[in-house]
Amino acid sequence: MELRALRYFVTVADELHFGRAAERLHIAQPAVSRQVARLERELGERLFDRSPRRVRLTAAGHRVLAAARDALAAADRVRGAAAGPAGAMRIGTAAGVAARLERGIDALRAQSPAFEVVLVDLPPADRLTALRQGEIDLALVRGVAASPGVRVLPAWTEALFAVVSARHPAAGREVVGVAELADGEVRVHDSAVLREAGVREPPRRPPGTVQDTIVEIGSDPRAWTVLPADQVAEIRSTRVRAIPLAPRTTITGSVVVPDALPHTCASATRAAFGD
Repeated sequence: MELRALRYFVTVADELHFGRAAERLHIAQPAVSRQVARLERELGERLFDRSPRRVRLTAAGHRVLAAARDALAAADRVRGAAAGPAGAMRIGTAAGVAARLERGIDALRAQSPAFEVVLVDLPPADRLTALRQGEIDLALVRGVAASPGVRVLPAWTEALFAVVSARHPAAGREVVGVAELADGEVRVHDSAVLREAGVREPPRRPPGTVQDTIVEIGSDPRAWTVLPADQVAEIRSTRVRAIPLAPRTTITGSVVVPDALPHTCASATRAAFGD
């Protein structure tokens, strides 16, 4: 019996609506229905009475609900015990959020001083996968509106900048439009950032780190990319220029947490890392 099936069942029981449960879980409704149906087959009992107008727990559903809540709470206690007496917070992160991380960790420690911080540097998609698999406890991401099996909490907004070589024709401009850079070669660091800026990606090449991307752009007067403000603030190279996009374009940054995290904990975490 999978904890995921129990979690989906509990969410449907809370909402008494498969569609609303799917929205809360950030997954497609058929996936919720399949998991609940699988759990019913495994238990040999119908857990819900379904009709076009409403969903109700059966008598067996009421009995299973209490046990399912206990099982999920026990799983959370096991995860907490595995972290050790003082606890550990494993944060999936990447370049360009150092100042935000420091503020967020300080804010959380003000509420609960005794925990260890472990930073795990992963690409955006891998951060979400690691969170679903319990390998990290939260992730900071940009440009993600929803993702299956986790809760995406919008927390901050950043302006986007075009980053070009100091030898680029637009290097002296106060603002620049993406269309004006289209003849050059765009370097991919974060696909979500490029999509938010309206950039159609070139033929696939492996995304580089921010540092590698900056070096490449500084060495090529035709190369460019788009970066959010927090990453621009960390650029130390004198060989590139960061120019605000016109029209002004922003990207939303989010704290992503396990869907089972209690609402009060999730809200405190979002507040800690938000603007």
